[in-house]
Amino acid sequence: MKQTKVTKTNYSLFAKQTANGIYETFKTSALGLSTEQVAEAKETFGENKIPYKKSTPFFVEALKAFITPFTLVLIGLGIISFITEGILPESGEKDFFGSGIILVMVFVSGTMTLVQSVRSNKAAEKLKSLVKVTATVRRDNQYKEIPMEEIVCGDVVKLSAGDMIPADIRLISAKDLFISQSALTGESYPVEKSADKLNGKKESETSYDNLVFMGSNVISGSAEGVVVAVGGNTLFGDVAKSLSDTPVQTSFELGIRKTSFLFIKFMALMAPTVIVINGFTKGDWMEAFLFGLSVAVGLTPEMLPMIVTTNLVKGATGMAKNGTIIKNLNAIQNFGAIDVLCTDKTGTLTQDKIILEYHLDCEGEEDHRVLKHAYLNSYYQTGLKNLIDVAIIESTEQELDTSNIRYKKVDEIPFDFQRRRMSVVVEDHYGKTQMITKGAIEEMLEISSFVDFKGEVTELTNEVRQQVLRKVQELNEDGLRVIGVAQKTNPSVVGEFSIADESEMVLIGYLAFLDPPKETTKQALKALKANGVGVKVLTGDNALVTKSVCKQVGLGAEAIVHGEELIHLTDEELMTIAEKYNIFVKLNPQQKQKITSLLRENGHTVGFLGDGINDAPAMKAADVGISVDTAVDIAKESADVILLEKDLMILEQGILSGRETFGNIMKYIKATASSNFGNMFSVLVASSFLPFLPMLPLQILFLNLIYDISCISIPWDRMDKEYLEKPKKWTASSIGKFMIWLGPTSSVFDITTYLLMYFIICPAVVGGDYHSLSASQQAAFIAIFHAGWFVESLWSQTLVLHALRTPQIPFIQSRGSFIMTVITTLGIVIGTLLPFTRFGKNLGLGILPNQYWLWLVVTIFAYLLLVTLVKKMYIQRYQELL
Repeated sequence: MKQTKVTKTNYSLFAKQTANGIYETFKTSALGLSTEQVAEAKETFGENKIPYKKSTPFFVEALKAFITPFTLVLIGLGIISFITEGILPESGEKDFFGSGIILVMVFVSGTMTLVQSVRSNKAAEKLKSLVKVTATVRRDNQYKEIPMEEIVCGDVVKLSAGDMIPADIRLISAKDLFISQSALTGESYPVEKSADKLNGKKESETSYDNLVFMGSNVISGSAEGVVVAVGGNTLFGDVAKSLSDTPVQTSFELGIRKTSFLFIKFMALMAPTVIVINGFTKGDWMEAFLFGLSVAVGLTPEMLPMIVTTNLVKGATGMAKNGTIIKNLNAIQNFGAIDVLCTDKTGTLTQDKIILEYHLDCEGEEDHRVLKHAYLNSYYQTGLKNLIDVAIIESTEQELDTSNIRYKKVDEIPFDFQRRRMSVVVEDHYGKTQMITKGAIEEMLEISSFVDFKGEVTELTNEVRQQVLRKVQELNEDGLRVIGVAQKTNPSVVGEFSIADESEMVLIGYLAFLDPPKETTKQALKALKANGVGVKVLTGDNALVTKSVCKQVGLGAEAIVHGEELIHLTDEELMTIAEKYNIFVKLNPQQKQKITSLLRENGHTVGFLGDGINDAPAMKAADVGISVDTAVDIAKESADVILLEKDLMILEQGILSGRETFGNIMKYIKATASSNFGNMFSVLVASSFLPFLPMLPLQILFLNLIYDISCISIPWDRMDKEYLEKPKKWTASSIGKFMIWLGPTSSVFDITTYLLMYFIICPAVVGGDYHSLSASQQAAFIAIFHAGWFVESLWSQTLVLHALRTPQIPFIQSRGSFIMTVITTLGIVIGTLLPFTRFGKNLGLGILPNQYWLWLVVTIFAYLLLVTLVKKMYIQRYQELL
């Protein structure tokens, strides 16, 4: 019989049920679901997707694309044009051409924005699909790795250290399972979970000992459990429903918003001014009103959303080809703006392949007994087997006959980043129990009261302690990482082991590991430095090993800061140290997070590269969290950017791609803002002395349309090498300065064109000055004037894109891409031929005489020369162009 979908999860019921009761409720077993049962469970209990993450419906995307502040102005102008030219006039004088052109502009702007928005969403989903957070489930009596979204109620899930909890799960079995629930409860410390306790009603759902919840992650230990809630029915999903759907805005989104408001402010100022001036000077207030609205449109970059989206999509797909997956498209700008990269040492600066070089007793001699004890610790612990554990197990299997090492695991005390050690308790076939502990050498010396010298246990005196430390220091100076191994026979009562048992232990020896630097690390760090990115190493490793590695990769023998030195510092003191020093050792996860946060507060754009559980808090605190495809689930979930290879060279290429994407966006915004502002400033001047409108509303709109279509090529342009050398931040104020400096340069030549057309060319063609002509001759005079300014304005506005795209001399020292050159040239050709066509005549443009073209070439050459000079002055003043 078909069940109804669960709407409210009864955690109290599940916590009290036995394992068999849970199996019966969800029609499953310890062997997992069958393929047929999976489909039925999905239909009954729903999918494992959080409701707030649903994609935006197409009609909503369409509305957002067509209803923007910019298109609303166009629609308003179109309605007024439709009424004044298509409805109010007599039947023989009705003209729908103007409103038709405006409709085309709205359609082109909205459709292009919609197409790019859909492409953006598809590209983002495609990129995200390359990085899967997975879970291990048992289906058809086989363990399988599947995406979290495919989990269903009744699935038997296997959990181990580093895993994200994929759904709400009732534990069936657990061993030393510690869970971080900070995302749900805010608790900073992990909590232990157990499958054995059947709980009654608790004060909160997260307090149940035998339930774990989506949104939390496994710190250590292992477990198996049955999924009891998925998607919106989970505790995390319930919390998500109550949250605002509006995410925190990135600096990129804030920049776009501020820029849009900047344009709107200019519109609000310029449009009324133009209306008033033309109303008083020309006497036709309706025409002045239409003209003022068209000026407002001329000031706005209608294609801004489309150009921005195209840049982001192109940037993200290009970066993906180079091994960098952008999970959040809006993170691209921050990625390119990174000026401080914080990174762990292991696997980032080093090869991520640790080799066990030595297993030594306390006198520094090779000892297989030390290796055997280390093997027991690594083999039987159920936490995340890190590279050290793997190296120990592999080395033991090569040197010893592991089939004769027969022990039974009794208990364990998982690793945590405060103690920096972990312990297992094992029992041999005689019934003797041993606690074996391994960890950082300083921490191991703290819990050891005795030392084993050649089988004889003696007190660990200060003299012996110093002897051990001297030997460890020698190994550290050679770049070897050292951990200690200690043991205690018949420790506590079985089942009651705790951290308190890690005391009065016998230090039996130490292990030395080699983690050599990557071949590309030195080159990558040099490249990052050349590109304005400072690198700070934030590691939990000790000073000597870190110093050795850093020296090999070219970071030099810089001063090193220890985590213990930071414990009692104020935020102000820590901020000063975070700025001053670049190498930090013996840090716990909270200290990594704190340093990252303080660097951000101090004005830096911070990236954090990590792959472990201990890196996740710092990645969330950074402007850009960066991880790798092989990272633990919680690290991948926290990241904005995923590297398909853990290589700083890949990261450096990604940062440069981010800067290029941002540069192309700024290129469009600044060039368009300045040229549009210049054009409208020219309109104000012309309106003051011309007896007619300097350009008809439709002509302004069509000019804007040709220019904006030409701008579609900008995402395919390249940035100068020099631009990519420094991080760039979004500052809306710089756009205003750019407009004021570069905008009036075009006005100078617009005004010379007015004078040329009004006093020389038009009178020469028509046969007299404007006021001495008949009405038909005046109409011809105006049409030629409009055509002259239309063509000059299009040439100057389009060619200035090439001038302002680079601080260098355009076309000579720096050239646009082939695509940009071809499309902008086509735009100029179309606009130049327009006055000679019937369509141009309908727009009110007259045929230009031959002498005009010589003046045009001189004007454009002088304009580009002036732009280049003003551009140099601007760069000297503000130390940047884009």
